[in-house]
Amino acid sequence: MIHFSLPFVVTVAATFFAAGVVKGVTGMGLPTVAMGVLGALISPLAAAGLLIVPSFVTNVWQLFVGPSFGLLLRRLWSMMLAVVLGTTAGSSLLASSNTTLTTSALGVALVVYAAYTLYARQLRVPPRVEPWLSPAIGGLTGVVTGGTGVFVIPAVPYLQALGLEKDDLVQALGLSFTISTIALAAGLAWRGVFQIENLAMSALAIAPALGGMWAGQVIRSRVTPSTFRRWFLICLLLLGAEMFARPFL
Repeated sequence: MIHFSLPFVVTVAATFFAAGVVKGVTGMGLPTVAMGVLGALISPLAAAGLLIVPSFVTNVWQLFVGPSFGLLLRRLWSMMLAVVLGTTAGSSLLASSNTTLTTSALGVALVVYAAYTLYARQLRVPPRVEPWLSPAIGGLTGVVTGGTGVFVIPAVPYLQALGLEKDDLVQALGLSFTISTIALAAGLAWRGVFQIENLAMSALAIAPALGGMWAGQVIRSRVTPSTFRRWFLICLLLLGAEMFARPFL
């Protein structure tokens, strides 16, 4: 049970506003930032519960803003199904009382994502391997999502490697994030650890998240997105390293 003191409520609002700014500038990053910051203050399980509603609302908007929903769903259905199965299985990690494991796992996920995005060269997935690689990537993404509450590894690098057009890539990310959000909520509910009383706080986070997305779009028009993205990833890498090392300090 989370103690909803005024300082905590302000912190949650500020966190989701900042996460919304990142999503507004880069098209992703809301769950990554929210879990990274809130995971340093409360358990990863509680942080994941607060993430559900604002993540769902912003991702549904991102999913339906493009024109290729049907085509992408037919292409990526096996990956999405595997995401659901992997998330349901991986949710046992968040549901367990071993927060040391989940906190360290979240830190590793953040470091891997930030380091890969900063330094790796863009990969390309040959069409002939996509039918079997998509469900494999989906399953692994689901396990990471279920264990850490972070949706990006390895789904985001994989979708980027499919060579999708810009608008299709944004919509494909929205599809993946939406399915991951629903699957995470379902997995936690199935294991009896989804706290309904936290939905009110999660719903209140919608407004700062959407406000942050609007602010991020304004920033994107005035600041070079590559510069913002670089420093965001550097900060994310440092945060992930701290979360990984915290149980051993």
